[in-house]
Amino acid sequence: MRIGKLSPGGFQGIQSGRLAQWSRRLVSVLALCASVAALALIIESQYGQFLYSETLEQSGDTQADAGSGQEAAALSPAEERRYRTLSGFVANRYRVSQDVAYDLVRVAHRAGNEVQLDPLLIIAVIAIESRFNPIAESVAGAKGLMQIIPKYHFDKLNEFGGEKAVYDPAANIQVGAQILKEYLRLTGNLGSALQMYAGALSDTEDGYTRKVLNEKVRLQQALSAQTVAARTPAPAAVRTASASNHVSGSPLD
Repeated sequence: MRIGKLSPGGFQGIQSGRLAQWSRRLVSVLALCASVAALALIIESQYGQFLYSETLEQSGDTQADAGSGQEAAALSPAEERRYRTLSGFVANRYRVSQDVAYDLVRVAHRAGNEVQLDPLLIIAVIAIESRFNPIAESVAGAKGLMQIIPKYHFDKLNEFGGEKAVYDPAANIQVGAQILKEYLRLTGNLGSALQMYAGALSDTEDGYTRKVLNEKVRLQQALSAQTVAARTPAPAAVRTASASNHVSGSPLD
């Protein structure tokens, strides 16, 4: 077998060919990266705002964000004390944070005002249904704070983005309040409406209603205690010790 001698010029030709090949590959890779980046920018431009808006809609925060500052500023001192008292009761009884409890109390009042339903009743239903767990789910498929079954109330959930909105606290409370109000109109009786909400109309002892109304009483008692405390004047800072006691080193000194 004969092996020819490789001239310097031939070796340089091979190097140049390889360099050109690697250069073409590098250009191809860079072009591909540029295309991917351009595609990403197009997708973000076309769909980014939609996805952002959808997220806000799902979380139920669009309306709250737009008016939270105004709502907070519009709260009277009495309303602020009411919210703080109720959220403190909820936080202590159900082991949730004070801030989360305050937000849920505020949303419950807003929903109650919109559908003309006692906010304390809404809060009591949340307490019995889920113990303020926004991701609670029953074996029957009831979900969220007020244990809504999506397949029965999709029309209402659709206003908040569909079935996935059931885990959003604001949407869940709003929909739950609407359902309870509808049942109250249908039956004309709070006890029957609550039993229907729980799917327990056959319970002749109205166990669910008793639980909810007992919880509502506890909420009212918490508010009453706060009202009494607010109205009770602080003791005047006066000295009651006599001059003789003062001289003798009375413990009141």
